[in-house]
Amino acid sequence: MIFRNSFFLRAVFAALCFPLFSIYTLYADNHDLADESGQESKKKNVNVKGTGPDLIQNSIQRGPVKVTVKLQPSKPVIGDILTLTLEVSAEEGVELLMPEFGQSMERFNIVDFVPRKSIDDDGRSLATHRYRLQTPSSGVHAIPSLMIEFVDRRPGNPMAPEGEDAYEVLTERLEFNVESVVPTGVADEMKAPLRELAPVGAGKAKLWVGLILTLLFLSLGLPFAWRGWQQHRIRSRRRSAFDIAYSRLNKLRLGPNPEGDEVSAFFVELSDIVRHYLEDRFDLHAPELTTEEFLEVAATSPDLTSEHKSFLQEFLRQADQVKFARHIPGAESINKALRSATNFLEQTKQDAPLLDESSASRSPNMRRRSKSESTLNAVPREEAIMAGGGKKEGGYG
Repeated sequence: MIFRNSFFLRAVFAALCFPLFSIYTLYADNHDLADESGQESKKKNVNVKGTGPDLIQNSIQRGPVKVTVKLQPSKPVIGDILTLTLEVSAEEGVELLMPEFGQSMERFNIVDFVPRKSIDDDGRSLATHRYRLQTPSSGVHAIPSLMIEFVDRRPGNPMAPEGEDAYEVLTERLEFNVESVVPTGVADEMKAPLRELAPVGAGKAKLWVGLILTLLFLSLGLPFAWRGWQQHRIRSRRRSAFDIAYSRLNKLRLGPNPEGDEVSAFFVELSDIVRHYLEDRFDLHAPELTTEEFLEVAATSPDLTSEHKSFLQEFLRQADQVKFARHIPGAESINKALRSATNFLEQTKQDAPLLDESSASRSPNMRRRSKSESTLNAVPREEAIMAGGGKKEGGYG
């Protein structure tokens, strides 16, 4: 009976001691966590891992400091922007030392970085680092461990472990996989879509061949181009006999009204225009012939009509009367001579040959003296000089 009662008492005692022991153990664990910053020998980390539908998360706590690392999205595709958030909270009186910008992020392309710090209503410090990252390639990647330091400035607690400047909290790696955009089943071997690439240096060889062909073409084509350009310049300077004579006649018409002794110089110029036109247009050497000699040659020319021959006979004899007989015609006679010369040029301009204007025989200042003009030596010197005199500004006809 006593034995039974002793066994019963021991069972009751054990039943009462087990809950007490559990309560004590729970209290001791909590007490160790509360005093972790002050007693290094009793420190303990608490890790919490979690993965949501679009989030990878890892948390760790050491004493008064809790660190959480979050990565979104959990299943990125190459080209996606990843958001990495580092959240750190500390109790009042604890100084946080966050990692420097870009620390341990060398393998990623940092698109953006936003740091924040605040203190809540309970005096707790909150620090956040948010990165926006881009991966260089697809496949398995990892966010490396991040180190956060803190100094415990709460009364009665060591500021840092013995021989160190601060406490350290090291997060765990966050591994994730970046999906490729290449469709499933595509061969790994890359092939040229159209043709194989040319060997290295083939482009330079083609460039040299093209350069040599270009130089050869230029060496063969330049002489022809130069000759064509010269011919174009010659053609651009060539004008018909009609254009040259008409231009001189137009200048004479627009010149001053001849009066007195100027009439003689006017008819010298007018007859010179007609004589040179006859030489250029009909190959009649009029400037070297006297009026009578020229009329005899013109009478046998098949290119001149009887009307043209009558005009020349009357025109040249009238000019001789003015130049050598000192006959001074009136304004009507002068206008008639101009109109007759103009009509003669207009009627015979068809098929007029092209001439080079640089020819000395076409220059009004280098005209050859005809035999008929040589008789000017018989008249006074002043009249001979008058034959080449200038004109004043004005208009005529």
